[in-house]
Amino acid sequence: MVKIFILSQYSTNPPTELGGGRIKIDGGPLYDLATVKQLVDDPDCINLFTRTCIGEVQKLFDSDTEQVAALIQALDQQDYIDSEWCENGKTGVAACDAYRIRRAEVVAATGKPMTTEYFLKFAIGKTGQLVLLVSCHLSR
Repeated sequence: MVKIFILSQYSTNPPTELGGGRIKIDGGPLYDLATVKQLVDDPDCINLFTRTCIGEVQKLFDSDTEQVAALIQALDQQDYIDSEWCENGKTGVAACDAYRIRRAEVVAATGKPMTTEYFLKFAIGKTGQLVLLVSCHLSR
């Protein structure tokens, strides 16, 4: 049996097996958004938690965590979607909050504004010093 390591501050009722798909967590958000925003004041406190997330941030922002931090700073409570357990592809799991944010951005090719919708999923790490970013992508 593989031992699962909980890497998030929230640790109630973790999954007992990996690969079980999404396991929703009721009663969220799990983390105080003001605390998350305070942590990402230092973009170096953002840890890209999965290979998929690393690729997403590379594609969107050329791996610039300052731009990810700016997205998180722009979040409001009304942007919250739900909470769920997320795996890092190894033996670690984190209880994450998911948010959706819509922003007006100028399209470089046309110079025209367009509404862009981002989805972010993150947790505060067990020590309280990192934000574990699980997902950062455009709407699909």
